[in-house]
Amino acid sequence: MPYTNSPRPYKHEYQMQKKRGEHKNRMERQRARRKLDKTKGKSYRKGKDVSHNKMLSKGGTNADGYRLMSVSKNRSRNGQKPRKKT
Repeated sequence: MPYTNSPRPYKHEYQMQKKRGEHKNRMERQRARRKLDKTKGKSYRKGKDVSHNKMLSKGGTNADGYRLMSVSKNRSRNGQKPRKKT
């Protein structure tokens, strides 16, 4: 929704994000990105997403591990284990 007549309410959006419980996961993602950038450099991560081994939405943390993954593969993951083919 464009804010043509009034400024964007950043403070309100931030408070709503915290209320919905999104803030904690965003901070986990940010810490993982910063750690990779510090050890490997920003150019190492270019064009890739940081993928957590256990999804943050499923209760995962950085302690569970993370890795670099292509954008399309990471965003297409649905958190379910692959089924055995019979």
